[in-house]
Amino acid sequence: MSEPLVHVIDDDEAVRTSLAFLLEMSDLPARTYASAVEFLDVAGSLTSGCIVTDVRMPQMSGLDLVRRLKERGVLLPVIVITGHGDVPLAVEAMRAGVIDFLEKPFDDAALLASIRSALSMTIESPPHDAERERFEQVLATLSGREREVLQGVIAGKLNKVIAHELGISPRTVEVYRANVMSKTGAHGLSELVRIALLAGF
Repeated sequence: MSEPLVHVIDDDEAVRTSLAFLLEMSDLPARTYASAVEFLDVAGSLTSGCIVTDVRMPQMSGLDLVRRLKERGVLLPVIVITGHGDVPLAVEAMRAGVIDFLEKPFDDAALLASIRSALSMTIESPPHDAERERFEQVLATLSGREREVLQGVIAGKLNKVIAHELGISPRTVEVYRANVMSKTGAHGLSELVRIALLAGF
C-alpha cells in the first residue's frame, strides 16, 4: 500500500469500528488493532502514516506504546485519545512525543483535522528552533498571574483549585486562562500544552 495508513489502536471493538468507518468515509485508509502489543508486531516495518491510540488499555498503555516506538526508532506521529479527561496524563504523553491528545467523546471534525495534520508531517520533523523561539517570546509576554494560571492548567488542576491556591475567584481564573489562550493563539488545551512544553515552560 503506497497510501499512508492511519493505524487505530483501541481495545474497545465499538470504538475501532466507528473510527474505521469515519476514516473510510473521509477517504483516509485505516487499519485497526485490538492492542498495543498487536500493533508493535508490525510497527517496525512502517515508514509512513500516523497512529491513533487509546491511552488506557490492558497489557500496554498508549503511553508505554509511545515509549516502545521511540526505543525502536518508529517515528510515526502519534495522536492519543483518552476517555478520562486526564490532563496530567496528556501532558506526560506530550512530553513523550505525542503530537496531540483528544478527550472522548471528541468531535469527529477535530479528530480528522488532527489526523490530516499528522499525515502531512514529515517523519523526521522535530520542532523548529524558530517555532520554539516564537513560543518563548509569546510566553514572555504573559503577566505573573497568567503564568501561574498556565502552570495550574498544565498540572491538570481545576479552575476552582487554581483559584483557591492563588486567592482569587474561579471567574478571574477563567479570565486569565482566556488571556493565555488568546496571547498564545492556542485553539485548545492540547495546543496550549504543546506550546508550553516546546517553549520549555
